[in-house]
Amino acid sequence: MTSISQELKEKYDSHYSDQTEVWRRLGAIDKAQNIMELAKGLNFETLIDIGAGDGNILQILSENNFCNKLTAAEISESGIEQIKKKQIKGLLEVTQFDGYVLPYADKQFDLAICSHVIEHVEHPRKLLSEIKRISKHQIIEVPIDFSFNVDKKFAHFNAYGHINIYTPALFNFLLYTEKFEILKRKHALYHLNIINFQYKKTSINYFVIRLKRIIWKLIPALMKFKPNTYTVLTK
Repeated sequence: MTSISQELKEKYDSHYSDQTEVWRRLGAIDKAQNIMELAKGLNFETLIDIGAGDGNILQILSENNFCNKLTAAEISESGIEQIKKKQIKGLLEVTQFDGYVLPYADKQFDLAICSHVIEHVEHPRKLLSEIKRISKHQIIEVPIDFSFNVDKKFAHFNAYGHINIYTPALFNFLLYTEKFEILKRKHALYHLNIINFQYKKTSINYFVIRLKRIIWKLIPALMKFKPNTYTVLTK
């Protein structure tokens, strides 16, 4: 039976804390907004967040009355502690799982969300198969880390725990080969609040990122090839 490696388990057990709360809440705003946008016009009574982290996405969804019955599944002990501290309205259960096997029945949930998780997973097909098994619809988001000089950034991505790198097309292919049907998709840039929080406004990186955003908005077709994030609604 596949389970998360002990090395990754130990890394994420202490990954979340009160000190990272502001940053993670800020990052969760766009992620939750993408979920609500793709789900517009659909009603979901039950929802599970797989790889829920510290629960910020669930909390924002709850604050927006997105779903009445929420469940969180997370591998990290520190993440589970943070989720419970939030006392999220509508949260029925917080489950610690082994990273791959979810203790739920087939199609038990109307919607499974999995946001910025697949890039961290050693065996993504195993997790995707389990997500598909327990849910009727899925919303999955990944960061688009690929670039033509990605081989110069290995240490950078590994420092964030990103061990899988995707383009939108490659992620589409992964989902296709796991028998997911993509119903809607969204290519997006990070919100400016994220950029302002992460970089000094006088730094070269800040100006480069702002210039890229201007170019991407002037040439919308580029967004399909190199957005910051890619989100899909599937079944």
